[in-house]
Amino acid sequence: MTTQGPRQWGVTPPISMALPTPAELASNDALIDELKKQNNFETAEETRLRTTVLESLQKITLQFVRQVSRKKGHSEAVVNSAGGKIFTYGSYRLGVHGPGSDIDTLVVVPKHVSREDFFDEFPALLTEMAPPGSIEELTPVPDAFVPIIKFEYSGISIDLIFARLAVSQVPITLSLKDKTLLRGVESRDLRSLSGIRDTDEILELVPQQKTFKYALRAIKLWARRRAIYANVYGFPGGVAWAMLVARVCQLYPQATSAVLLSKFFVIMCKWSWPTPVLLKSIEDGPLNARVWNPKIYHGDKYHLMPVITPAYPSMCSTHNINLSTKKIICRELQRAARIVEKIFAKQLEWKDLFTRHTFFVNGYKYYLSVIAASRSKEAQLIWSGLVESKVRLLVQSLEHVESIELAHPYIKGFDRIHRCRNGEEVDKVICGAVQSQENGVATESANLVDDLKAKAVLSESTTTTTTLTPVEAASGNGETKSESQEDPPPQTVYTTTFYIGIEIAQDGTKQLDLSYQTQDFKEVCTGWAQYNPEMNSLNVALTKNYDLPPDVFEPGEIRPVRATKAKRNKKVGSESKKRPLDATDLENPSGPTPKHSKTDHAVQF
Repeated sequence: MTTQGPRQWGVTPPISMALPTPAELASNDALIDELKKQNNFETAEETRLRTTVLESLQKITLQFVRQVSRKKGHSEAVVNSAGGKIFTYGSYRLGVHGPGSDIDTLVVVPKHVSREDFFDEFPALLTEMAPPGSIEELTPVPDAFVPIIKFEYSGISIDLIFARLAVSQVPITLSLKDKTLLRGVESRDLRSLSGIRDTDEILELVPQQKTFKYALRAIKLWARRRAIYANVYGFPGGVAWAMLVARVCQLYPQATSAVLLSKFFVIMCKWSWPTPVLLKSIEDGPLNARVWNPKIYHGDKYHLMPVITPAYPSMCSTHNINLSTKKIICRELQRAARIVEKIFAKQLEWKDLFTRHTFFVNGYKYYLSVIAASRSKEAQLIWSGLVESKVRLLVQSLEHVESIELAHPYIKGFDRIHRCRNGEEVDKVICGAVQSQENGVATESANLVDDLKAKAVLSESTTTTTTLTPVEAASGNGETKSESQEDPPPQTVYTTTFYIGIEIAQDGTKQLDLSYQTQDFKEVCTGWAQYNPEMNSLNVALTKNYDLPPDVFEPGEIRPVRATKAKRNKKVGSESKKRPLDATDLENPSGPTPKHSKTDHAVQF
């Protein structure tokens, strides 16, 4: 009689089937306690509220499909049987969401309900059927790359997308696991459906879901604290981190979440990139859809750290990773591996793994500040999202500069509101000055491309200039400010600044010319068809660490200070003629350019 071995999870056998030791169980309890201290779990009341909101959205979806079916003249039998279903995806579906998390939601409808019907009918029906006053900030974005309706329902942020199946009925019992349901589906709908299918497969492909979820919560918290969690900037996103954790779970099916963390950092440090991370063998399917295959598709060969989605059609979830972000990720994995080793040796605690990054405090001496500016809040939301989506292109361009070891993008932009008294202050603001920032308005940081208003503009292109045209105040008789004695009203400028830390190679030249890289980046961004030079502006400035604005630092963090040096008598004519690093063709927002030591690098923009 043949004895069956343990089940193989994934594409290779497990490394170990060992059961947890008492010490490992104790360490796991300590990890879960620390996650609770870090406010990683929502309350039972918050969970009940989410359930209530989703139940309400399901009822609204059924009514929406019935309403559209009647308007299109279908029989009452079709109206009552057409159905419609709400699915969740992302962190909520994985069961790793925390307090204040949004819910990524998908409406699936039968073939006779169109996307136009969704945007024409659903918002009004939502407001009508939800409790009075519960729907806020309702924002349909039909022209987005992934069309979406964003809103808050009883204080819970909802991102609602749409998919239409080529079937006549969508019953409440429908599962999206069947690949044949993808036949006849538009490409936009296929992208929407893939999120749910990938999430479900990830959960099915791990040995112990509870252990996986605790481990994933810890990895997500660690990645956010270390500022390496943002697909748009070239770091892994939520799905990629989930698949990486799931792969380690497959290799250690019996391990605790704490042990999985230890193994995770060791394995990922030693992973032979670009060997792909796979949870299962890549499948063929019924569609003429592109499936990740570096042997066929030339572009797939250049993925540096490929993590492949399990559901058909499989795609690389980490295609945005570049040389710089790969180095940063690997450094952080190595750092974390050392910390966890000391945690198991009782030399450190789990809280030490989750310490905040030092990107601004002790990260780099030089930063590029990418300042996107607009004259209205609405315009800035879209414009800053467009610029944010292109920051990684600037990073990739900087990587080719011989004297730059790496370019490190921070994973969020800083939103500021400025009240400017005149055109001179406007010019300073769009070059990075913060002196005119509105008092009492806190600087916000947000991953703007996660807002689908921003996603709506990512594929547009044309060419124009990069200056924000000054607005002249008009007097009652049509005279401009220069012709009138009245003081002009203050001008409001909205800015979002993205920061890139620059690490200079040890043997690099002391003079850098970044004019090509920055100009090319500006042209890419301002090539957007909706760019308006009277409304939008883009500038790239160089900032030294001691000139960083105070709002990038958390309370308690110590800001870098400019080193003081003893004065030396200089011989006549001995002063260096090299251009200092923060001398650019942009106005220095901090005032006169200071003198620098011989170790500084000169840069040209």
